[in-house]
Amino acid sequence: MIATIRPTLLRRTAPKPFSVVSALLATFLVAGCSPDASTAPSAPVSAMSRESGSLDVRLRNALRGSGFTGQVGLTLEARLGRPIDRELAELGRMLWFDPIMGLKDDNSCGGCHSPTNGFGDTQPIAIGIDNNGIVGPDRRGPRNQRRSPMAINTAFFPTLMWNSRFFSRSGDPFDNSLGFTFPPPEGNSLSHLSHLLQAQAFIPPTERTEAAGFDVPGNSDALRQAVLDRLNGNSAYRELFARAFADVRNGGPITFDHFGRAIAEFEFTLVFANAPIDRFARGDSEAMTESQKAGALLFFRRAGCVGCHAVAGRSSEMFSDFRQHVAGIPQVTPSLTNVTFDGPGANEDYGLEQVSGRPADRYLFRTSPLRNVALQPAFMHNGAFTTLEDAVRYHLDARSQGPAYTTAALAPDLQGPTGPIEPVLRRLDPLLRRRVVLSEEEFTQLVDFLREGLLDPAARPTELGGLVPSTLPSGRPGFRFQFP
Repeated sequence: MIATIRPTLLRRTAPKPFSVVSALLATFLVAGCSPDASTAPSAPVSAMSRESGSLDVRLRNALRGSGFTGQVGLTLEARLGRPIDRELAELGRMLWFDPIMGLKDDNSCGGCHSPTNGFGDTQPIAIGIDNNGIVGPDRRGPRNQRRSPMAINTAFFPTLMWNSRFFSRSGDPFDNSLGFTFPPPEGNSLSHLSHLLQAQAFIPPTERTEAAGFDVPGNSDALRQAVLDRLNGNSAYRELFARAFADVRNGGPITFDHFGRAIAEFEFTLVFANAPIDRFARGDSEAMTESQKAGALLFFRRAGCVGCHAVAGRSSEMFSDFRQHVAGIPQVTPSLTNVTFDGPGANEDYGLEQVSGRPADRYLFRTSPLRNVALQPAFMHNGAFTTLEDAVRYHLDARSQGPAYTTAALAPDLQGPTGPIEPVLRRLDPLLRRRVVLSEEEFTQLVDFLREGLLDPAARPTELGGLVPSTLPSGRPGFRFQFP
């Protein structure tokens, strides 16, 4: 259905009860993702589940051993060193959804990072410019190369994008002391900004296939200036920026530093890290079901998932090590795209090599953070899987399942021949080569933990729909969001 939304203040609503979604799967063999994984049989998790106290103790020990506290969602303002500026965040919200920032006039941040899906993509591979104005399952247009990741919780990410091409050299997005690194032409030039998200906001308006289009000539600086000319020429935005910035209030121009700070401030309000696992870690033993606890114990121990989906140190409990790995993902290529793919057949994605230029970095992609993963309509960097069960099954057994992968479950325009899988599997990360046997019950518990145990109920689309403005300061028409 097409939802009509009214604007609301940027406030979190009280979490609603979450439901447990059961996965009915046959018993199968899956591979582990940790050098600690073993093929030796283990005690049935169901037996542990009957001893609730024992399971709680085991899980709490595992969380402590992995450095997980469940507190990260409470630390934002302390790490910023100030309260969130609500007026600035409100300005950022308007910009997020307004196609004034896209020179093609048909896309904005909200077109690819939608509240219908945790401020992530509604598509398996993003559709930027030349779209049909819909944000949801019925969005149509030429596809880019990858799925747009979720923007919620990115305040804590030390690297951004699937190939980590934007990163804080200190390993902390709140610390610019060593600078922020971007590919040319920006390089380190955005390091004067105080947070990585403020710097990253400089980039989307310059991406021609995502927002800018091909009608306005010039380099990235010229494209940004064209966006600023629009904002400075709009009285409503002049007033909003004047409220937030004294220099604009005193007659100065809106700058891209102002723009970046506003977008980032809105993103600072999108912290959703109060999942059942967080509440359990903070002492609420009833926050998780027995199935979710058993799945979490598998995740942190025998299945070894935490080996890549880490929580300690610079991971900031985001369930990613924020490093690059070859995960053996099948190569999906759209039949209609405005991006030139890699390889002799133009049907590959070389990942980090696109940034570094080093062949040794081919097929490397950043470990995907797993918080609120249930909100995604597709999984992996290219949306190769449409269910969480299939993604987990493949991810844990890529060597066996890679050659048999089929695109039959994908959208029609993604069902063409896949790129070569053999060179990808030859580079498969060693952490993904070890095997572990999971029973049907254990696999179901693991998926239950990922789907429900990591989901902050306040991030559901029913809670986020009110963030879509009913009207935009530019006077441009907004998108049609398809909420469930």
